[in-house]
Order: sequence, then structure tokens, then C-alpha cells
Amino acid sequence: MVRVERPVMAITGGASGIGYATATQWIKTGGAVVLMDRDAIGLDAAVKVLGQYSRAIVTDVTSSESVDAAFDSIADIETRLDAVVACAGNTGPGPSALVSDKQFQRVTEVHLAGTFRTLRTAHGLLKKAEAGGSIVTISFVAGRVGMPQRASYNAVKHGIEGLTKSLAVEWAMDGIRVNSVAPGYVWTPLNQKLESNGQIDTSTISARIPVGRWAIPEEIAKPIIFLSSTAASYINGHTLYVDGGMTIAGDWYPAKEDANVPNIL
Repeated sequence: MVRVERPVMAITGGASGIGYATATQWIKTGGAVVLMDRDAIGLDAAVKVLGQYSRAIVTDVTSSESVDAAFDSIADIETRLDAVVACAGNTGPGPSALVSDKQFQRVTEVHLAGTFRTLRTAHGLLKKAEAGGSIVTISFVAGRVGMPQRASYNAVKHGIEGLTKSLAVEWAMDGIRVNSVAPGYVWTPLNQKLESNGQIDTSTISARIPVGRWAIPEEIAKPIIFLSSTAASYINGHTLYVDGGMTIAGDWYPAKEDANVPNIL
């Protein structure tokens, strides 16, 4: 019952990476977390570390029945919901001309449709939150820039930012703020796996980031916690890019004057 006295945050994709880091930070600020993920083993391990103010529910965000059951459980056990972070994700890189319907839908079902299912179901509980409910979706630098061989991922991240804006406007009257955090490259277990499979080149990416390195999950979790807190009570419909300056970098332009480069500015 002690969980009921603390603000409760539900986190999809909470077994590892950004979701797990966010859970850790939320508990540190005096909250309780409900982790939702398909990875039952990962969930068990996470809860053992997080302790008494955490609970896990095996949840598949591609299934409405699974998502509905998870939030029904929160209504029964925690009896409150103050914040939701939609972190569940996957990836499916490949040449766009060769991507099948099934491969494309695999990404859209988790990221975009999965986020919508989660938030739609959470709405009823969030609008009862005494201090107002908060939602944070997860975009990416792909929500702003085009990336080759990432057609499905680009599409869903642009879509998530659009969904965030729409819900922010619609649900403000219910006392629910909806914002998004758009990380740059983060050293998560998923990206470690992609590097091991040869699907990403970490050194090339690091060279493209002005601060010269990847983020660690905690550096993304802290902005999520801020947007979920009353300190951000007047921020609604915003996407916060936490990318080390990657999406605004203009260092491709000649840095020094060159007689052979025409002055076009």
C-alpha cells in the first residue's frame, strides 16, 4: 500500500535502457514505478534492483488486450497513475526498396501504434491525477532529420511528435500534459547489440555529435523526469531534443575563410 502514497509512473520498455534509467530516477525523487515490457526475465531483474517501490507487468504494446490488462492492474493495485513514459521500441534498418510490409509494420506497430494504445488506455487514470497527469513520449533525432535505410524508424518518430502535439492540445482540458523527449544516440543494450551485429558504426556517429560522444541512459532519463514533474507544469506539446547538439550542428559548412569558397551569406 505504500506505493499508493507515492506518485506512480508507468513505463513501457521499462526493463532496460532509457526506460529502466527513468524508473531509477523517478524512485529517487520519491515516486513508485510500474515497469511494462515483453521481457519477463529483464523485468524480474529490474524489480529486484529497484526494490519495493517498483512492480513489473509483462506487457506487449502491440496488443490492445495486453495493454488494457496492464492498466487495469494498475487501477486495482496502485489505484492511481500520475505519469506515463512510452519507451517501448525496436528497429528494422534496411534498404527502403527492399523492406517488406511485414518489416515496416513491425516497427510501426511497436513505436507509433504501441504508443497510441498505451496512452489511450492510460488516459482514464491520468485524468484523475491530483496534480495533473503527465505523458512523455520518446522520439529521436530521426524525428527531425532524414536517415537512409531507416524509412520505418523515420516515419514513426515523425509520427510520435505529431501524436504528442495532437494529444497535448486535446487532453489539456483533462489536466494531462503531453510532451516528448528526442534523444540522440544513447548507449543502450539495443544499440550495443546493433554495434555487435555491424549495423551501426559508433565512431562515425560520435564524430557527427558536437559533444563528441554518445549519451548514457541517465542523461535522457533526467529530462524525462523533469517533464513529468510539476517543475514543468506549463510545458505542453513540446519536444525536447537531448542529442548533444547533433540536429543543429552546421559544422559541415567551411569553418575558415577560403578564397575558393564563394561568400553566399
